[in-house]
Amino acid sequence: MKFNKVIILLFIVLFVGGCSNINLNKEITEPELKEYKDVPKVFFCPQDDCEGELFKIINSAKESVHCAFYDFDLERSINILDKKSKTMDIKLVVDDANFDNVKHLKFAKKDSSSGLMHNKFCIIDDKIILTGSFNPTENGAYKNNNNLIIIESFYLSRNYEDEFNELWNSEFRKGNNVIYPEFYLNNKKIENYFCPEDNCAYYVAEEIKKAKNNIYFMTFSFTNSRIATAIILKHYQGLNIKGVFEARQVSKYSKFKLLEYQGIDVKKDNNKANMHHKVFIIDNKTVITGSFNPTAGADTRNDENILIIHDKNIANIFLQEFERVYNQEPSGAK
Repeated sequence: MKFNKVIILLFIVLFVGGCSNINLNKEITEPELKEYKDVPKVFFCPQDDCEGELFKIINSAKESVHCAFYDFDLERSINILDKKSKTMDIKLVVDDANFDNVKHLKFAKKDSSSGLMHNKFCIIDDKIILTGSFNPTENGAYKNNNNLIIIESFYLSRNYEDEFNELWNSEFRKGNNVIYPEFYLNNKKIENYFCPEDNCAYYVAEEIKKAKNNIYFMTFSFTNSRIATAIILKHYQGLNIKGVFEARQVSKYSKFKLLEYQGIDVKKDNNKANMHHKVFIIDNKTVITGSFNPTAGADTRNDENILIIHDKNIANIFLQEFERVYNQEPSGAK
């Protein structure tokens, strides 16, 4: 009898312990859920009207707008949010360094962390996500190189709303892991992670390790050793690699010199303002973008987000932007 009790006890321990690894959300990857009615829309500032697209998507809201912006000074969008706040659920979180522009808004809060609240996203009506590298500022819209992505998705809206609620409740630099780390949009896989809780640098490096043919990247700031090492190893495997760095961010901490020394084709950007992208394009079929600069600070100290989009059509759109930025002549050149 005592032996049977021991066996039963061991079974219970093993069962309970095993349950902790069960994916309760496994249905998100099943084929029957790969049905969405829209595809990501991609815009590039300053050549596209990023300010207009932001205003348009906010103005289309019927119930709610929840936004987390590192910086925000576009008056037209600020005013429409203020107007909608009279009848809708409007909430805004802005980094404390840039809070003065919105401190008059009753629905605005600032972050209280030592790191940056560096996100650039909105959730519209619990179904539409706006994200990318675009800070909604005059410089972000009309001077800096940026990308803006708009996606209609149940799963992304759940992910971003969960992250927004953490920020709104002053849970900076911490929180739950992402609810739906991967799902399918029109049969195309999308991954979504938030830093620091989801270890963004790990997923960027892992995606780079999967590369078979080429890696192209555009980075505002790049100091992360794990990601740099993954790129160097791929270079020695013979892959075609090209990168553009924001010139002002090439410091002693930057990985520019290291990659250049290894013989990788890297160059400084020629935008008089900032080349503000945080983009990796892998094998012409996968795009990594979001607010996440490949730096130690972004991975461990800031609030950030990334998307990994496995879609050749989206990759082609970003490749065109990469070629434009890579081949941009210095200002004043003929």
